[in-house]
Amino acid sequence: MTWTVILAKFPAKDQDKIAATIRAMADDPFSGDIIKLEGENNRWRRRVGGYRIFFTIDTSLSTVAVNAIVRRTSTTY
Repeated sequence: MTWTVILAKFPAKDQDKIAATIRAMADDPFSGDIIKLEGENNRWRRRVGGYRIFFTIDTSLSTVAVNAIVRRTSTTY
């Protein structure tokens, strides 16, 4: 399943913003509003409006793996 199929589950107004952020992460995953998750070895989150993109970075392979895209609520973390 590609990330474009996953994006179809989100409102149309948010799809472009999330897609642009994922494309930008390919060039520089450390830009933007990111935070390393506490207690996790290599997990990060990036804020995109009301959504959070959870991802891992493999510097040896130069890859970013998006683990989840979720709407921010009081129980997101």
